[in-house]
Amino acid sequence: MTTPSSRPYRTPAEDPTWATVARLVDWLDAHCSDLSPEAARLLRILKITEEAGEVAEAVHGALGSNPRKGDSHTWADVERELCDVILTAMVALRSLTPDAGQRFADHLGHVAGRSLGG
Repeated sequence: MTTPSSRPYRTPAEDPTWATVARLVDWLDAHCSDLSPEAARLLRILKITEEAGEVAEAVHGALGSNPRKGDSHTWADVERELCDVILTAMVALRSLTPDAGQRFADHLGHVAGRSLGG
C-alpha cells in the first residue's frame, strides 16, 4: 500500500494538475478574447471571492441556518464548492505566471517550514 509519505515527489512541471490548469487558462483565454489580458486576470482573481461566497452559502445550507431555505445543501456540496475555490485560485495564479506550480510549491514549503518547523 502506498502512503502519502512514500509517494514519489513530483516537481510542479511533472504534476498533471498544473498541466490541466494551464489548459483551462488557455481555454479561458480563447473564450475571453474581447478582454484585455489585464482585465481577464483581474476578473479571474475576483472570481475567487464569488466561489468563496458559494462555499458560505453551502455551509449555511448544510447547517440549515437559513429558515427560509432549510437544509438546502450537504457537506458534499461544501466539499465541491471548496474544490471550486481551490481550482479558481489555481487558474488565477496561472493567469499571473507560467511558473504557478513552482510558486505554489515554494509558498507551501515556506508556510510549512514556518508552521511545522522545518
